[in-house]
Amino acid sequence: MKKSWVSTSIIVLGNILYALTVKLFLLPAGLITGGTTGIAIFINRITGMQVSFFVLLFNVLMLIIGRLILGRKFALTTIISTFIYPTALHILDLVFPDIILSKDPMLCTIFSGCGIGLSLAMVIREGASTGGMDIPPLILQKLFGINVSFSLYTFDCLILLLQASGTKPEMILYGILLVMIYSLVLDRFLLLGSSRTEVKVISKKADQIRKEILDNLDRGVTILHGEGGFSHTQEEIILTIISNRQLPVVEKMIRNIDEEAFLIVSRVSEVRGRGFTMNKQYKLQSK
Repeated sequence: MKKSWVSTSIIVLGNILYALTVKLFLLPAGLITGGTTGIAIFINRITGMQVSFFVLLFNVLMLIIGRLILGRKFALTTIISTFIYPTALHILDLVFPDIILSKDPMLCTIFSGCGIGLSLAMVIREGASTGGMDIPPLILQKLFGINVSFSLYTFDCLILLLQASGTKPEMILYGILLVMIYSLVLDRFLLLGSSRTEVKVISKKADQIRKEILDNLDRGVTILHGEGGFSHTQEEIILTIISNRQLPVVEKMIRNIDEEAFLIVSRVSEVRGRGFTMNKQYKLQSK
């Protein structure tokens, strides 16, 4: 129950941060962007309809369509974002109608990209959807098998083109830069705290290296059995997952034991399980 409340709170905060970013940086600088907000900005320019009001109407429409096609479970993970984001945007408009931190397009592009990327990451990491234009790509995937990432980028490009009419060329470039920034920030924060380093070691002193990792680094070790491609000799391959900061220590330790050791170092985007996302368990070895 407590975990559910924490998750819900993070989703709410993510949507509020999104609204705050749009209010403080995106709208004052006249930037264009993708997603539902981009469509709302276009509609606002041609009809004068409030951005928050259009976002609410569009989100509710997408929620209904998503519920019919994607099911009840999807609708439950989307319903918070459907209402919180436009409501928070509307409240900010009422409370701070004239607040402007900066009109510098580059500053606003950078802060908009960072704020939107972080807020989306907060929502998505909790297993929720931001609603709106997130839903059509999911529907296309279910009905036609079209890749979600491809659909998202395609829709964002079309929305940017929609706003391009009557917009200065440099603002279009800022809009493209904005989408690139929040995409990069989103990807980075989705993996925040999850990336690790994988190390494989082939050495004649494998057992000594194994003991050193277990005793001095407190990291788990898996022994893989391999065969030399040329010599056909049986070899032990040490596999361990360490934090990124431990890599220099591990490399130095291995070189001190065996200068001829063969190392393979890879960045792992996510690690889950005992010792990482779960507490470690130690088993006493029988003597």
